[in-house]
Amino acid sequence: MIHDYKVSGQIRRQNPRHRGFRHWLAVAVSVLIALGVTIRFVDLAEGRPDAPPPVSNALALPSPGLGQASQEAVPEPTTPEPAATSPVAPAAPKVTQVAMAESFAITPKTPVTPAIVAAPADAVTDDAVSTDLADNPAETTEAPAHWVEHVVKKGDNLASIFKELGLSATLLHRITHSSKTAASLASIRPGQHLRVRLDDQGEFAELVLQRDRLTSLRIQTQDEDGFSAEEERKDVDHRVASASGVIESSLFIDGQKAGLSDGQIMELAAIFGWDIDFALELRAGDQFSLVYEDLYLDGERLRSGNILAAEFVNRGTVYRAVRFESPDGTVGYYDPDGHNKRRAFIRTPVKFARISSGFTTHRWHPVLKKWRSHKGVDYAAPTGTPVKATGAGRVSFKGWKGGYGRVVMIEHAGKYMTVYGHLSRFAGKIAAGTRVKQGQVIGYVGQSGLATGPHLHYEFRVAGVHRNPLTVKLPKSLPLPDAQMAAFRRATTPLLARLDDINRTMVANAEQSAN
Repeated sequence: MIHDYKVSGQIRRQNPRHRGFRHWLAVAVSVLIALGVTIRFVDLAEGRPDAPPPVSNALALPSPGLGQASQEAVPEPTTPEPAATSPVAPAAPKVTQVAMAESFAITPKTPVTPAIVAAPADAVTDDAVSTDLADNPAETTEAPAHWVEHVVKKGDNLASIFKELGLSATLLHRITHSSKTAASLASIRPGQHLRVRLDDQGEFAELVLQRDRLTSLRIQTQDEDGFSAEEERKDVDHRVASASGVIESSLFIDGQKAGLSDGQIMELAAIFGWDIDFALELRAGDQFSLVYEDLYLDGERLRSGNILAAEFVNRGTVYRAVRFESPDGTVGYYDPDGHNKRRAFIRTPVKFARISSGFTTHRWHPVLKKWRSHKGVDYAAPTGTPVKATGAGRVSFKGWKGGYGRVVMIEHAGKYMTVYGHLSRFAGKIAAGTRVKQGQVIGYVGQSGLATGPHLHYEFRVAGVHRNPLTVKLPKSLPLPDAQMAAFRRATTPLLARLDDINRTMVANAEQSAN
């Protein structure tokens, strides 16, 4: 049925079905408006700061493009104080205008920009990330600088290592020829660590060769055409320690029991080698004590250092030595009066050897089978044991001489001569006329000539006369100059006091054990 109605003076016909649709549409809009106002009132009554601001146009709904930020931020509304006298009913589940708009699928003709809600300070949005990457495009393509490392193996060389690390042979040539310090890079050894730093473009920037725990070589690019190279050494912490012991079997075994390293035992024997023949004169009950350095790196013990002071009691005789460095840099061991312990001669040319035959005028010769004098001392030792010159001098003879076999003869200060016979071979660079230092290896134990087993025949002559090497009075070295004695006293007095403390402790421990 069609009804007539009058609009602006004109009669128009209306379909009843159209009128019904308009009616229900008006009802739906009214419900939306009512719910929106109610929800906003509840938000404000509860004092919720996150409630959206009021919309001036109740019919304006948010735009579907909610993920996009507007050009202007809407200021946050102030939260009104809730009424103290009016109780607030529990809030119903919050239904936003956006959700209702989506449920009814109503799209407004004019989009309204939604309010922007501030994110937490530490929050990172997709938009922020996209903006940062757009502002800094280089960060998306360049790799950060990094280190590459290679442990040197047997058979490695710099060329193969550089090739493995992706570095050119031209770069290697430029580095090793840039300076004398950089050229030492070629002296690599197995077990060393080679680290190379590459910049963000993958180009060489720095190189570090860790030679050992203390020393390293660092090479850096200085400019386009040059490199800087320097040797680096870590600081080592020097701590003072002490040890003591009693001889029961041998210096080597009892020294180890006292906690000494092999190097410390050898150094102790060398310090007192001018006073004691450790192959002949050592006795059970002899005592030793020493003050030495312990070296620490990063709080960890690295190794033992120099012996600072030592005492050895041999058959009741007390021998002491302290380490002192003179102003010119010379380091030596001196007795408490300032006399250098390094005398013109040492007693024993072979370390820790056994005396198989002593100095005598009447001895049965094991090869010649007759009685004759033995004008030297025989030290039994394995073939190949190093033989050292007992004093500095000039080699007067080197070669084969009758019953001596292979022999070296050295002249010292005009009237002294030492003889070393029955050698298996000579040390390199030893020849007649050459000069040798005290303690320098001149040959090796053997049994050449008239000998029934490997040993060293050692003679000591004074003005051409054979003397017993074990008892002859050896010339002493000169004492420190008077100008250095004050510094010597200041440096050595605390060390000698430390030795006294060790001795008192040893005596107290012995008395306690006896009781």
